[in-house]
Amino acid sequence: MAGRHTLRSGPLVPQLEELLTAWIRDGKWTLGSRIPSEAELATELGVGRSSVREAVRLLARDGLLDVRHGVGTFVAKPPTGGAGLEKLLRRARLLEVYEVRRALEIEAARLAAERARPEDLRRLREQLSARHDSTTASTAVFVAADLDFHTAILEIAGNSILSALFDSIRPLLVDALAELVDHEPGRPDTSCAHDDLVRALEAGDAEAAVAATAANLDPTMSILRKGEHQ
Repeated sequence: MAGRHTLRSGPLVPQLEELLTAWIRDGKWTLGSRIPSEAELATELGVGRSSVREAVRLLARDGLLDVRHGVGTFVAKPPTGGAGLEKLLRRARLLEVYEVRRALEIEAARLAAERARPEDLRRLREQLSARHDSTTASTAVFVAADLDFHTAILEIAGNSILSALFDSIRPLLVDALAELVDHEPGRPDTSCAHDDLVRALEAGDAEAAVAATAANLDPTMSILRKGEHQ
């Protein structure tokens, strides 16, 4: 049965969300019915349970599914509004991820400017080059290189709790950034902001490091906010 649901290469969660939404819309799962368990869906689709769990969580958040702990997950309502609403909901979720990302990276940039050692900055320069070189590569390669660069700044900041928080949301960031690369053609090129950030860290200028971090993230956040009015 899994062969009937071939998934593309790339981030799985958005694909699973789209597939499960289609099953509700097309009547495979009817209103009020109990859907298969995470384990059953993971087996049927040939994916990990964590990916299924995240897709179900997103549909529950959108009101399409009702998760009753200890009982099961039920279809709450059919999708309405078509592709326009789905795009709006997707952008709203991406904005939430970016709001959390911004909070973490702003403080990390401030701390990294105060604590960066010469050897840290040498490695960061190498990662910056790798990040820039990946802009013409596949989405997966670019996303990994970009997040590796930002993870390095979290490490330079030297705050284990900040790093742990960033690591915990990295899977969400992978999917969010891939979504932006693949589905937001107007997404700005923020390579210059990355260059400015490294220069600020090398100068030990916390204020400039914060400004560069904001310049990297704020244009994308602005696009996501404006999307609801399009």
